[in-house]
Amino acid sequence: MKHYLTPILKLSQYNIKIIFGNKFMYFVLSAIGFYILTVALTLISDTEITQATGYNMLLVPSILLIFYPTCFGIQNDQDAKIIEIIFGIPNYRYKIWLFRLLIAYIICFVLTFFLAAVTDWMVVEAPPLKLTIQAMVPCLFIGMLCFMLSTIIRNGNGTAVMTIIIGLILFLLNQILDVSKWNVFLNPFNVPLDKNPEIFYNTVFENRLIILIATAIFLLAGLYKTQNRERFI
Repeated sequence: MKHYLTPILKLSQYNIKIIFGNKFMYFVLSAIGFYILTVALTLISDTEITQATGYNMLLVPSILLIFYPTCFGIQNDQDAKIIEIIFGIPNYRYKIWLFRLLIAYIICFVLTFFLAAVTDWMVVEAPPLKLTIQAMVPCLFIGMLCFMLSTIIRNGNGTAVMTIIIGLILFLLNQILDVSKWNVFLNPFNVPLDKNPEIFYNTVFENRLIILIATAIFLLAGLYKTQNRERFI
């Protein structure tokens, strides 16, 4: 077992340095810092703290954790001078980028779960695992959108700007769409008092299904875009 585990750990450690550009701890600390700021502002406000509030506290830190590796992954490969190696081995680019996305999302899940456990312990009673899973759904959507855009724009800063613009549009639509299956930032814990709970939970199910389908499309589109070697070298 150790014979297989050691190379995987070393490979994971190397790829973490690549996808986070040796800035891993900065993004962890920034996510935690943003979470602490959100909690502090919530506690000093007069609003009621519920499970829906806990979900909102986790949403931005989880997206922040996945934002950099998916936006700047390809540019980091170019900066590290390994992009030609990735394209030099047949189908290697698919395996390495899927592996990196998996690592990034595992890290994001673990840290989000930690923050959810802190929320359950110190802020409001809420199931940490359920909070984490629900927060990871829009996180998957944004992360795969970043990955797809990075294969089109091929520049980390350009991808980041485009993603922020799209994110702001989606945030504004959050107020307009409200309880709609098309709302990416629909809060599954915020059950409207004027709606039938069963109808709301059906809407949440359809919303999560649509987001996951869109996520899969973004991933496949991004991998398809990497077929053109000349665009990246």
